[in-house]
Amino acid sequence: MSVINIRKEVMQLLEGKIGSFVDKYLIPTDTIWQPSDFLPDAQNDNFFEEIKELQEIAKDLPYDFWITLIGDAVTEEALPTYESWLMTVEGIDQLGPNSWSSWVRNWTAEENRHGDVLNKYLYLSGRINMREVEISTQYLIADGFDIGTGADPYKNFVYTSFQELATYVSHNRVSQIAKQYGEKRLAKMCKMIAGDEMRHHHAYSDFVGEIFKVDPSEMMLAFLHMMKLKITMPAHFLRESGDKIGMAFEHFSDCAQRIGVYTANDYVEIMQKLIDRWEIDKISGLTDEAEKARDYLMKLPARMAKVSERLVVPQESYAFKWVTPALIK
Repeated sequence: MSVINIRKEVMQLLEGKIGSFVDKYLIPTDTIWQPSDFLPDAQNDNFFEEIKELQEIAKDLPYDFWITLIGDAVTEEALPTYESWLMTVEGIDQLGPNSWSSWVRNWTAEENRHGDVLNKYLYLSGRINMREVEISTQYLIADGFDIGTGADPYKNFVYTSFQELATYVSHNRVSQIAKQYGEKRLAKMCKMIAGDEMRHHHAYSDFVGEIFKVDPSEMMLAFLHMMKLKITMPAHFLRESGDKIGMAFEHFSDCAQRIGVYTANDYVEIMQKLIDRWEIDKISGLTDEAEKARDYLMKLPARMAKVSERLVVPQESYAFKWVTPALIK
């Protein structure tokens, strides 16, 4: 049997458990938080007073923070790309009666709220050139991305396990910084977003854990492939108007590192957490090739940590079109 057919067979085997994963890791639409829960209500008489207060507090937020927040928002708003990508994975049939496609749609519905609430906050803050942000969002959706997973569900679930935890770290740190500056509204919404991301991380990590039980060698090789390839952030094609693909991403990453939202050390720690989560050291029944992959993976975080120690983050801020630097303290 070919590798592709084996993967399809494993996906079909796991499909029967998807219903329990939906119940465990996703929240019913009628009870989960919505963006309007955290934003000024236009139906209230004090709507404009609330906006004025929001804008006064927003004036104290620093430049690198704004760029990081905008980059996070644009990343979240590129959700159509992520849904269409997951729908192409082997074993997920968006046209037929398939529980996997139901999972993707329900996951998408939850994720959709993140970009929505952040976009509205940016707009109401009065500190942002929203047209430039909207151009970047449209570019990112139109340009798509290439994360090196192909249609392989094993590689894709390694990617999502890693990426969901990375976005948890990012949104949680943004929440902490916002709170330090007295912006409790933004702190709360980012904390709620982070909570969603952590639930989703646990779900995709469980998918991988289930695959390790039935196809350990191939799952190990897929894990190795993604770690050697290195996890590419979904916004790695990020750009502003008039720029080439990816030009804005490096500068956005520098901002996030300068304020400690997401760093090279975080990347290494996430890798180690996945190794621990899946108990890579205890998996049995591996082929010789998979055993070598396991040995490589167990040593990789320490190697990557040494590399991250030598990284130098530029201290000079890049002038993004998303904001007017003179207006940002």
